[in-house]
Amino acid sequence: MLTVVNAPDGSNQSNDDHRSILDEIVRDGARQMLAAALQAEVAAYVDQFTDQVDEHGRRLVVRNGYHNEREVMTAAGAVPVRAPRVNDKRVDPETGERQRFSSKIIPAWARKSPEVSAVLPLLYLHGLSSGDFGPALEQFLGSGAGLSAATITRLTSQWQKEAAAFEDRDITSDYVYLWVDGIHLKVRLEQEKLCLLVMIGVRADGRKELVALADGYRESTESWADLLRSCRRRGMAAPNLAVGDGALGFWAALREVFPDTREQRCWFHKQGNVLAALPKSAHPNAVKAMQEIYNAEDIDHARTAITAFAKTYGAKYPKAVAKIVDDADVLLEFYRYPAEHWIHLRTTNPIESTFATVRLRTKVTKGPGSRAAGLAMAYKLIEAAQTKWRAVNAPHLVALVRAGATFKNGELVEPDTASPDQQEAA
Repeated sequence: MLTVVNAPDGSNQSNDDHRSILDEIVRDGARQMLAAALQAEVAAYVDQFTDQVDEHGRRLVVRNGYHNEREVMTAAGAVPVRAPRVNDKRVDPETGERQRFSSKIIPAWARKSPEVSAVLPLLYLHGLSSGDFGPALEQFLGSGAGLSAATITRLTSQWQKEAAAFEDRDITSDYVYLWVDGIHLKVRLEQEKLCLLVMIGVRADGRKELVALADGYRESTESWADLLRSCRRRGMAAPNLAVGDGALGFWAALREVFPDTREQRCWFHKQGNVLAALPKSAHPNAVKAMQEIYNAEDIDHARTAITAFAKTYGAKYPKAVAKIVDDADVLLEFYRYPAEHWIHLRTTNPIESTFATVRLRTKVTKGPGSRAAGLAMAYKLIEAAQTKWRAVNAPHLVALVRAGATFKNGELVEPDTASPDQQEAA
């Protein structure tokens, strides 16, 4: 990966000189491209209003010099910018206020690119204090301009307001599938056992979306019930299927708040629990045996694979086998949905992948962080990730699931051929 900072020591001066020259070329190229993009943006804005003139025939929208130069933090380091200005004399007929041009490339208030801002929540959730953000980023970007502790504090305050507004928003969107998990971060949320309760849903159009985010206790039914009640109060209807780890307090809460929602246990978590009950020498074959279950072509073959797993490991490792046999129904629930969706419904991967780098997986706990700041940073982390989430496979089938369509062996069953038992299973 190309770095855009000079090496701090004096070793290999020739290489350092070459790198410094290359860094300057990169930054100058970024400056020129940014300037050209801003010029093109303003030109396009002005050109679309060339036919709008005042009573003297003078155009209402014209260029008006440049703003004062400022530095904007980008992935290529700090880049000086002089953004062109626009004099827009048009008046909004409804409000009576002057129209204003606002650059979509660099808003008037921006001091850093969205990519840089997206890094800040990651740094915080890794346990880095806000005062260390500037020095840390300076090692990668060549400058800490615009990233002082005061700037970070202002950003955090703004993000806390955004997270609070998100927690109080209306939830009338129809969520068909729901992934849930409790995430322990590398930075504590004031209390050691407090974690993030995360819910990500799939809308009827197949798109994934953050549904809810709160702090609470992973195994606490009441923590999850509070979150679910809040969602219901704000308009959320019962999802068709919820996917999560069996150890969560979520399931008892779900049966209380949304009793009609069906349950699917996460195979990623289940596999880890099973392997923990087996010697390491048995892990490779046990993993293959479990893959035979959740990758089976249909639910009948999956049950056959469970029987084979029990036969192989039951005598020596009954506790490992019980973890699958006792939960067979909720481990195989996904087979009752479209085959195209199976890969999405077997695990809580959308949550797992989003928090992979900041999730605490050991007993080592970093120093305490602010509860409000931690929630805000987590919200911004998911908000940034959400822009890159793909819709589920065959998104058109999600609406059919919501409408009560029946699927057998992953295939849609026409209404006139579906038996009462199949309809009940759906």
